[in-house]
Amino acid sequence: MKITQPRLARALGGNRPLSVPLISSWESLTNPKIPPYQRIEAYATLFATRRSLEGGTLRLLKVTDLTADEWRVMDELKRELTRLRNNAMAQTTPIETGQAALIAESLSSGHWRFADGNSIVIVCAQVPDEMLRRMPYSDPQDPDYVALYSYSDLDALVELHGHLRASNPTNQVDFRTSSQLPPDAYTPHLVVLGGTDWNIATRSIISRLRLPVRQIADWSSPDGQYFEVEENGRAIQHRPRLERSGDRNLLREDVALFARATNPFNRKRTVTLCNGMYGSGTYGAVRALTDARFRDRNTEYLRSRFGDSDSFCILTRVQVENGAALTPDWTIADYRLFEWSRSNDEGPGSDDDGR
Repeated sequence: MKITQPRLARALGGNRPLSVPLISSWESLTNPKIPPYQRIEAYATLFATRRSLEGGTLRLLKVTDLTADEWRVMDELKRELTRLRNNAMAQTTPIETGQAALIAESLSSGHWRFADGNSIVIVCAQVPDEMLRRMPYSDPQDPDYVALYSYSDLDALVELHGHLRASNPTNQVDFRTSSQLPPDAYTPHLVVLGGTDWNIATRSIISRLRLPVRQIADWSSPDGQYFEVEENGRAIQHRPRLERSGDRNLLREDVALFARATNPFNRKRTVTLCNGMYGSGTYGAVRALTDARFRDRNTEYLRSRFGDSDSFCILTRVQVENGAALTPDWTIADYRLFEWSRSNDEGPGSDDDGR
């Protein structure tokens, strides 16, 4: 079936059809214009399936309506077209503008980019009352009261909130403590930060997703903090590494979990877990996909490793130097302690991969 520029303009524009001259400018051989990134994504979706032509009318399907095979084709097309677009941008724009465009592409194509119009809620644990009472400015009656002092994992929260706002400029991004979640905060794209000891949302989500990973946080025992995974029918423990220095323990390496799955409270949205044994691990799990030096390679690794799986997780090392958590590079095998995924056509109790 022949696809004309007017038909393409109607399909890509939906209720507000694009102009035919605009489509023509993208296809011009003499004076070409480079299409914006969101049109690249639409092109890839449109040509990923013959269902775009069902009934003789060209129409753009939602990405969420694609089958697993169609999604794979769309993803391959999008990556190819994005690469070609980046090459064109580098050749036709000043270096500064080209670099800005590459940054915009990186922000728009990672795992922290969600469809326009979808709200996002970040959930943190609330610092226990007995700890808050020892902190200045944590009393609501204090003239210098700071509400954020009641949030745990502030490093991870600030890092992720800024990245989500940059990657999703048209989406609402909120943050809440797990003890103050209203009912409608469970159904958007949900991001849960922090471990199971303080964050009740983390405990609930891990239980509902039935991940083959458990976080054990018995702080009364010197060896009571670790992640446990099911691997080849055996339970294997992965522990953080601490070193004794004088009268205190110094964290040298944390263990952290990054998991993405269908939101159990709304199948059209996702839930993402970032939690470590310590705050450094949580921060490292977030930085894996926000750090400009590592996010693209880590994103590419996740796509090549897990494809269109609707549920996957990766248990990772997070090295700590002088108190600073370093971003893990998932393309290096030593950082990856455990990986698991479940394909779209499997039930919540089965897994198709784990190592």
